[in-house]
Amino acid sequence: MARDPDEIEREIEDARTALAGTLDELGSKANPQRFIESGKASARERLADPRVKYSLMAIGALIAFALLRRLFR
Repeated sequence: MARDPDEIEREIEDARTALAGTLDELGSKANPQRFIESGKASARERLADPRVKYSLMAIGALIAFALLRRLFR
């Protein structure tokens, strides 16, 4: 049974529209800026944890003390 050419054209146009929407969605999901912002937010969240924040402060203080001690020896 032969199909109507107008019907085939409508199906092709519908498929194009659906494909364009899918490609736009994939483009927004794979945007590098989105990954950067997500990474920044994750880092800020981890640094807000008092255990991490105070541990980093203690390590920084130890390094500063070691450098000052070496400098004045």
